[in-house]
Amino acid sequence: MTGVSQDNHFLPINLFEYENLASQHLSQMALDYYNSGAWDEVTLRDNRAAFERVKLLPRMLVDVSDRNLNTSILGEPLQLPLLIAPMAFQCLAHPDGEVATAIAAASAGVGMVLSTLATKSIEEVATVQQNFPNALQWFQLYIHKDRGLTRALVERAKTAGYKALCLTVDAPILGRRERDRRNEFSLPPGLHAANLATISRLDIPYEQGESGLFTYFTQQLNPALTWKDLAWLQSICPLPLVIKGILRKDDAVRAVECGAKAIIVSNHGGRQLDGAIASLDALAEIVAVVDGRAEVLLDGGIRRGTDILKAIALGAKAVLIGRPVLWGLALAGTAGVSHIISLLEDEFSVAMALSGCAKLQDIDSTLVKQVSVSGS
Repeated sequence: MTGVSQDNHFLPINLFEYENLASQHLSQMALDYYNSGAWDEVTLRDNRAAFERVKLLPRMLVDVSDRNLNTSILGEPLQLPLLIAPMAFQCLAHPDGEVATAIAAASAGVGMVLSTLATKSIEEVATVQQNFPNALQWFQLYIHKDRGLTRALVERAKTAGYKALCLTVDAPILGRRERDRRNEFSLPPGLHAANLATISRLDIPYEQGESGLFTYFTQQLNPALTWKDLAWLQSICPLPLVIKGILRKDDAVRAVECGAKAIIVSNHGGRQLDGAIASLDALAEIVAVVDGRAEVLLDGGIRRGTDILKAIALGAKAVLIGRPVLWGLALAGTAGVSHIISLLEDEFSVAMALSGCAKLQDIDSTLVKQVSVSGS
């Protein structure tokens, strides 16, 4: 794949190799921003460890000569059960940033969720739909103290053709990411929070001794947000509402009662409350209480095709990946992200075959077993 090889013969063959190589292509500030978690990064690590605690129980002597990975999310078709999670400031990894990611996602037939804090605007990313009319694009929303600004963002997303509104609810304030604080994280000259700069001239400030993003959240986002505010949000936007950041059964029930069409089980990639449960460990109970009234997705720690298989076996309709996309961007822009997606697709197809699954409907809870960690 042109643009991915680091020399004439080397091509990463898994996401972990991409991670290692990305460190050579990112500034220390960008690398720490992308890869860090909150405080001691316990939850960040546990998101991966959770997949290792789930073991597979494959079926034998099943015809898997023809495998179908297709699914749909909120009625929209996907080539495999995968979306790109909302991630801020992708131009730190590559000049084309979120546009490059959107092209890769659309060409692979997977979904993409655009962050409020993107470095390419809602409208720029939506232009990808001109060449890929079936592209599944959602817009991720942070509700600001300025309701007029929030309304403007929502209206722009609707006008631009985004198919759902994805509200992040696990960030009333920003988690303490100590690597960002040490680096005094801010955007370098020439980069801006594009969606905000165009309507309010807001941007990520530089602040000595602090992360500029932490300061931004403190100054601009609304920590008083409650369940009742979802009615206001839905009153200004007819798009399906997706709630991202649910880890508790009772919150999942409330989300459905408040009109959510989908729930993303997520701990924000271990970047908010350190010590929070791993997303995968929270999944099955949430699927049970939702009981088909909304679609349930999962993010956090997906690095292998077997991870996708385990998440679906535990009830997820699809998964979202985050950091690996940034590693692909850092190495080769659109080509790198496309390769990340293709690696996961191939691994997932192989994992399905070796587990005795010819289609997604064959993947169920009988394929997995939770194993206790020795000494725990």
